[in-house]
Amino acid sequence: MSTPYTSPAPGSPEDPHTTGSPHAPGTGLGARAARRYHQLPLRSRLAVLTAVAVAIAVAASAAACWLITRDRLTEQLDTTLRSVEVDASYAQALTASCSSTNPDRFRFPPTPYTVQLVSVSGDVCTSPDKARIPAQRTDVLVAEGRLADSVHTTKAANGAEMRVSTEPARGPMTDAQGNRLAISVAAPLDQVTEPLNQLALVLLIVAGVGVLGAATAGLWVARAGLKPVDRLTEAVEQVARTEDLTIRIPAEGEDEIARLSRSFNSMTAALAASRDLQQQLIADAGHELRTPLTSLRTNIDLLVRSERSGRQIPAADKEALLTSVKAQMGELAALIGDLQELSRTPEGPGSAAAVRVVALHDIVGTALERARLRGPTLTVKAALEPWYVRAEPAALERAVVNLLDNAVKFSPAGGSVTVRLTAGELRVRDFGPGIPQDELPHVFERFWRSPSARSLPGSGLGLSIVARTAEQAGGGIRLHSAEGGGTEAVLTLPGAATPPPDLPTPPDRTTPPAPEGPA
Repeated sequence: MSTPYTSPAPGSPEDPHTTGSPHAPGTGLGARAARRYHQLPLRSRLAVLTAVAVAIAVAASAAACWLITRDRLTEQLDTTLRSVEVDASYAQALTASCSSTNPDRFRFPPTPYTVQLVSVSGDVCTSPDKARIPAQRTDVLVAEGRLADSVHTTKAANGAEMRVSTEPARGPMTDAQGNRLAISVAAPLDQVTEPLNQLALVLLIVAGVGVLGAATAGLWVARAGLKPVDRLTEAVEQVARTEDLTIRIPAEGEDEIARLSRSFNSMTAALAASRDLQQQLIADAGHELRTPLTSLRTNIDLLVRSERSGRQIPAADKEALLTSVKAQMGELAALIGDLQELSRTPEGPGSAAAVRVVALHDIVGTALERARLRGPTLTVKAALEPWYVRAEPAALERAVVNLLDNAVKFSPAGGSVTVRLTAGELRVRDFGPGIPQDELPHVFERFWRSPSARSLPGSGLGLSIVARTAEQAGGGIRLHSAEGGGTEAVLTLPGAATPPPDLPTPPDRTTPPAPEGPA
């Protein structure tokens, strides 16, 4: 009967996710080293990276130098071994010595090389004062005449590494069985390995000093290079601590740090300007709210005092007071609505819920109906061509309504208003008193009202809302005095005369000019 498998309990030694388990993810030596590295300060990480880069470069250079030196020393030793000439008499004496029962009677001159004879059978004959070197396959092939020469490394009988050069014996030289011979000249490989060991030690010391020097230089360079970043960090911390947006960082040069400093200065300047505008908006709003609130308070106090004292206000005066209260409350509500619109945070361009393709001609048509209701004695002439824009529908409609309301408000009784939408330009013209040239630059400022229009209802925020909506939609708004009197407002919005494929094409809504007469 098989036992069902049960997973180990969390925290048990068998659980691979237990901290400290060799199978737990992120607990290996490499993961711990990576965590420690990322916990280091930036300047320390730069120093470590510099030291590692220098260490890799030095290690690669040292390895290349060691390999090249080894090859050159080995090649030099091989050339020396090939250049050694073995006399025929020496070879004959060596052959006789190996075949004699009393080899000590032969005397050989001292030599730093090991000379031995190699037969085709693999037997070797070595001088008595040297360690025997076993013959290799290549040595036998040279003796057979199948190879011209052979150079290789092998070990002698005493364990010493030897470099051996084998060439065919010159002249009619054979062993006791009449086989041909080859002559091997060998030398200890110490004359190559000892200089290489010394070179490796020197390179190791130089590499260590170089890496330490690179780490020190990297730390110094990191500290020097990050000084502007330290200043920027201190400035940011001071701004966060004191909320002083007038702090500026000196920006010298055209490097990344200078660009970052200039960007920070631009950011703080923009934040300071935004805070100033916010404070100015609050102050202006308080000033504008004070007037209707004061009037409301006065009228309500009169009504309350009349009720408490029992002295009735004449019906006509009471009706006038209530009408004034209603008008002031409407003005107050309009002012609060305009403030909410200006303080509203616009949705991002990627928000499909707020920004979408809308028919500007439909929005203008809806706004015209409201304008005709507000100016029943006016003649409104409209000619609208299809135009599709990408904007927030509610904000765009409010902006168009504000433009038409201004035209209606400043038009004299029985006058006319002309509205044209052509190729993305909405032109709204009235035939009122117009705006003086010196006042045109101020018409889009918040709460600004012409001295001649301060007796009319309004908050001075309508054109500010229009300008903001046009800017968010990628367009613009301008006002100018029209020929023949009056003012013309031109709202320009980018778009197209045809809707996108995913938007159904509505029926043709081109509005011809309205006939003369009351709307």
